[in-house]
Amino acid sequence: MSRCAAIQMASSPNISSNLTEVERLISEAVKAGAKLVALPENFALMGHHELDKIKQKEQDGSGLIQDFLATTAKKYAVWIVAGTIPIADPDNANKVMAACLIYNDLGERVARYDKIHLFDVHVPGSDEIYRESDTISKGNVPLVIDSPFGKLGIAVCYDLRFPELFRNMQVQGMEVLIIPSAFTQKTGAAHWELLLRARAVENLCYVIAPNQGGFHVNGRQTYGHSMIIDPWGSILECLKTNAGFVAADIDLVRLRKTRETFPVLQHRQIICG
Repeated sequence: MSRCAAIQMASSPNISSNLTEVERLISEAVKAGAKLVALPENFALMGHHELDKIKQKEQDGSGLIQDFLATTAKKYAVWIVAGTIPIADPDNANKVMAACLIYNDLGERVARYDKIHLFDVHVPGSDEIYRESDTISKGNVPLVIDSPFGKLGIAVCYDLRFPELFRNMQVQGMEVLIIPSAFTQKTGAAHWELLLRARAVENLCYVIAPNQGGFHVNGRQTYGHSMIIDPWGSILECLKTNAGFVAADIDLVRLRKTRETFPVLQHRQIICG
């Protein structure tokens, strides 16, 4: 078994202070036995305005945030699934990619996932309007990677609402889904737990879900309730409010035994027409 953690925070427009908070929480999670730590979406920057991410973008492979992640992963000998950071889009100077970077315990970057589904919505029953596509270019490649914690599938926030993405990952062998997020208070209260547990049950996988949680300087409120869920859909740990982390053991022996004795994934039929 391997202990993994999901970090919760309420990020601000100040990158330096956010990174200080991230290191503090990673240090605490590692002391609690975590060998992998997942950070929420936009952990390093929740700007006053959407254009702030364009001003603070980094070139792929170089920059303050990326250097911090590599150094921190090596310092604490921990794998880091690094939420999202704004990486320059080489094809459009006016947009960035919402990139989730994965570092191993040697501080080496081993993978990158670019958020596929962009949050362009008017939240029902509120005055909240979001247009991520104004500043973000969407990715188009699902990601499943080998790790000491099993096969990791990586997705981000709004991706959670599109089950076909996760079925694609499951076909690639996904055993642990990690989904850094910044769910709004309203949508989170309605759907966060429901969708996370559904993805765990549908794919018989663990789900590690770090979320932003609290009031942000830009006036936004995020839902929190970062959690870790087992392949049967049971919530192992949940942090409802405030900054902190949840940690739980990922038991691949149990997961594989469950898939063997309850072979629902083998029963899937492809329906055409």
